[in-house]
Amino acid sequence: MAIEVLAQLDAHRVRGIALTPTQGLARGMAVEDTGGPLKAPVGKGILSRMFDVFGNAIDGKPAPLQTEWRTVHRAPPPLARRSTKSEIFETGIKIIDLLMPLERGGKAGLFGGAGVGKTVLLTEMIHNMVGNQEGVSIFCGIGERCREGEELHRDMKEAGVLPNMVMIFGQMNEPPGARFRVGHAALTMAEYFRDDEHRDVLLLIDNIFRFIQAGSEVSGLMGQMPSRLGYQPTMGTELSGLEERIANTDTGAITSIQAVYVPADDFTDPAAVHTFSHLSASIVLSRKRASEALYPAIDPLQSNSKITTAGIVGERHYGLAQEIRRTLAQYAELKDIIAMLGLEQLSPEDRNVVARARRLERFLTQPFFTTEQFTGLKGKLVSLEDALDGCERILRDEFQDYPESALYMIGAIEEAKGKTNSSAKPRATPLAADAHES
Repeated sequence: MAIEVLAQLDAHRVRGIALTPTQGLARGMAVEDTGGPLKAPVGKGILSRMFDVFGNAIDGKPAPLQTEWRTVHRAPPPLARRSTKSEIFETGIKIIDLLMPLERGGKAGLFGGAGVGKTVLLTEMIHNMVGNQEGVSIFCGIGERCREGEELHRDMKEAGVLPNMVMIFGQMNEPPGARFRVGHAALTMAEYFRDDEHRDVLLLIDNIFRFIQAGSEVSGLMGQMPSRLGYQPTMGTELSGLEERIANTDTGAITSIQAVYVPADDFTDPAAVHTFSHLSASIVLSRKRASEALYPAIDPLQSNSKITTAGIVGERHYGLAQEIRRTLAQYAELKDIIAMLGLEQLSPEDRNVVARARRLERFLTQPFFTTEQFTGLKGKLVSLEDALDGCERILRDEFQDYPESALYMIGAIEEAKGKTNSSAKPRATPLAADAHES
């Protein structure tokens, strides 16, 4: 078994954390010092493979060749090496590229409770990124169920993206020490591709909350006094030690997308608050939107990105994003009036706002490649230009005579015309029918 030393109490005693199960351990057993820290394999040979926290292959194949071993504990790149240029990292998902664009070399968080679609969205992003950008994807599963890991490996193999991908898992049934260190091992692999091979890396972490949770368990085992809500007193430092290594340098970029489980959907939970502070974009998944079948179930008003400024995304994109948010916010305010008095009591101007907002909501849905087998809808990859064009035309009322359903689950806006022609002629949607929310 393996134990990592975390604290030296005095000249004769150390306190360590077990990285493997401790069954059979007894007082008085001899301990062998390896003379070095925990290490992870790096090199071209790790591509298309699956590993555990020790760098052992867990995909049933022999150990990879062409590898060297590096410590998982590395310092973040110095400020002098960091790139100061901000660029959009296109995902092909309309609502994300429009309203909360990701930054190349930035960190984005996927926030949501259980069952709102975090893992599905992550899987779709892997599919889109590896298929369209010549980078490397590293998937780090912290506290994953073994079923999820096996399904993801099979899906990636079928999608043909495995040759440019590495997977590393610290599973749910493993001790907290293994789950606490697997993120650092994944970052060591990512840093190799960025610094040695000068390639862009997409690092997907599912789930960063489980890293904090593992730290909390380790902290309790180390005898530390718990802090607010039972979390460890060192949570901020531990999270920073991991997050600050994800950076855009002069040789390449590590762009990270992290799923963040929000305990009981409470965004004031310390784990969510600390994670928020590191991110350049926050993608908040809403249970209410999922119940209305508006997938991806991203809340456009709660989600945001720090690069949505005219200087980075351009005047047109910035102006449109603001107008879309304004229209959706006005609709959210009018919902109470509609529920109490009905749509007929609104002014003609407000009725137009509601019609635009409902069409925008439906246009911002999108069929995913990774859910084709469940929905029967062919997945769509939509360029930023097509997404901007579609929203601009909806806001100009070009589609007010089309039924809302024509804009639901399509790619580019032109598909709405084909969808309507195949079913019926365009017609004016009777707004009175929308008086009560579905």
